[in-house]
Formats: sequence, structure tokens, C-alpha cells
Amino acid sequence: MMDSNTAGMGILPNGIGICTTIPDILYLPELVFGGLVWILVAATLVVPHNPQAWVMFVSIFCFIVTFIWLVVFACGMHHNKRHWAAADLAYHGIAAFLYLSAAVSLAKVTLEMNDGTNSLNYKLDIAAVVFSYMATLLYFVHTILSAMRWKSF
Repeated sequence: MMDSNTAGMGILPNGIGICTTIPDILYLPELVFGGLVWILVAATLVVPHNPQAWVMFVSIFCFIVTFIWLVVFACGMHHNKRHWAAADLAYHGIAAFLYLSAAVSLAKVTLEMNDGTNSLNYKLDIAAVVFSYMATLLYFVHTILSAMRWKSF
């Protein structure tokens, strides 16, 4: 059986270690794709506003919390490793669920606004849908890997 520490699963990283351990290497792509969703949705004007507001809330909330989580791990402010691993698992599970709900609602609104023309807003919303599903996938994979790390403690 492979030692869990050799794969980076049984440790919580400090400093630059967040760029070399699994699942922490996913923080940067989560920030990039979440930021792209945020920017693309903010750049479009879509009616109804309510699903767009939900997508904006989810993307901004997850961007900020993921950035804070990244700083916590980078600065080594996590002392009780098992509790931090459980909190990491819980946050990424919630984020994956929130992004899935936002991606589905954004896809629904985007499909409904297709009037046969390839307007700029429609193209931007298509890109936002793709990036929101990518962010969902990243958060889901991070959740699975965080669960594996949590169980290894």
C-alpha cells in the first residue's frame, strides 16, 4: 500500500507547499475560473436578473473564501490539522454544490435568451456557463481529494 504522505495527501501544506501538494494545487485554477465567471457575468446584461445575481453571489463568495483559504494555508495559520482538513472538505463540498446550482441556473437563462442571433452577450454567457461548469468540476475534485486527505489523518 502506498504511503499517503508520499502523495501529499496526509499533510496540510505551509507556504509554497500549497503549490506542490494535492489537492491544494487546485486553489489557483479555482480562483482563475471563478474570477472568469465573475467577470463574464458582470460584463453581460441579461433579463431576468435574479439568476445572474445568484451566479454573481456564488462566484464572488467562492472567490473571496478560496482566496482566504489559500492565505490561511500559505501563512501556516492552521494548527489543529484534523479540524482544518475537515473544514477544507466541508468548504469545498459546499462550494461545489453552490457552483453547480449557479451553473445550472446560468445555463438555463443562457439557453432561454438564444434568439438565433449570435450577440456578444450570448457569447459571453456561453463562456460564463463553460467556466462555471469548470469551476464546479474543480471544486468537486478538490472535495474528493480533501475527503481522502481528511480520512488519512
